Amino acid sequence: MPELPEVETTARGIAPFLIGQQFTHVRVHQPSLRWPIPSDFEQRLNNEICVSVERRAKYLIIETTNTQIVSHLGMSGSFRLVDPTTPLKKHDHVQIRVGDLELRYHDPRRFGCLLWCESDRAQQLLQHLGPEPLSDAFNGAWLFARSRGRHLAVKSFIMTNAIVVGVGNIYASESLFLSGIHPQRAANRISAVRYERLAAEIKEVLARAIASGGTTLRDFVNGQGEPGYFQQTLAVYGRDGEPCRHCAQPIQSRVIGGRNSYYCLTCQR
Repeated sequence: MPELPEVETTARGIAPFLIGQQFTHVRVHQPSLRWPIPSDFEQRLNNEICVSVERRAKYLIIETTNTQIVSHLGMSGSFRLVDPTTPLKKHDHVQIRVGDLELRYHDPRRFGCLLWCESDRAQQLLQHLGPEPLSDAFNGAWLFARSRGRHLAVKSFIMTNAIVVGVGNIYASESLFLSGIHPQRAANRISAVRYERLAAEIKEVLARAIASGGTTLRDFVNGQGEPGYFQQTLAVYGRDGEPCRHCAQPIQSRVIGGRNSYYCLTCQR
């Protein structure tokens, strides 16, 4: 599933080609995504001018002169900018002409979404979100204060959108390893000092992932159709049974909060 770095990479990749451009020849080929693409999508978006492309949590928000689109990439979604003469792929569900290029939404599993920002569904998705992990509002003191009385595993805690947005499974595993914190330790049993380190590692891991264009484990490509390269530096995620790069003990794996989690028994306590 595309996580924060992948969505940020997508936003940065497509924004320079969209902002200031008029959307023309809008076509919806498959409206049945996680939630149906609005029936008036083509009519309302056609001839609109793009004002901004932003990311909030794992959502892309594309603002035009008169409306806003909220998009989630789901499990396998991606936006690509291509020459308009490029043949459609099987799972290209939406086409939007922008100047000399065409923006296409591609989603084999159809678990993503494109919604109007003012819709009830979009508002439900965006409300109650916590701070952005790369902002000044997110730090160790924030994590420590909100972890008091919370008995759930720390990995599940930092993956809770009301606590901090966008720390998905891959980056939670990596940040906890670099912080030396076992992913199953109860959130309320971690000190303020350790939360300071965890917050710093979350920021560092996400920043490095964005700089590497995200992580491609299966489906993700950026706006130019290129994969991310952060997976080449993963310390624990997906490496169960392989030697830890710090102590050479085998990386462990277990399901925590319904997600596969990877850690080192020696380095993480």
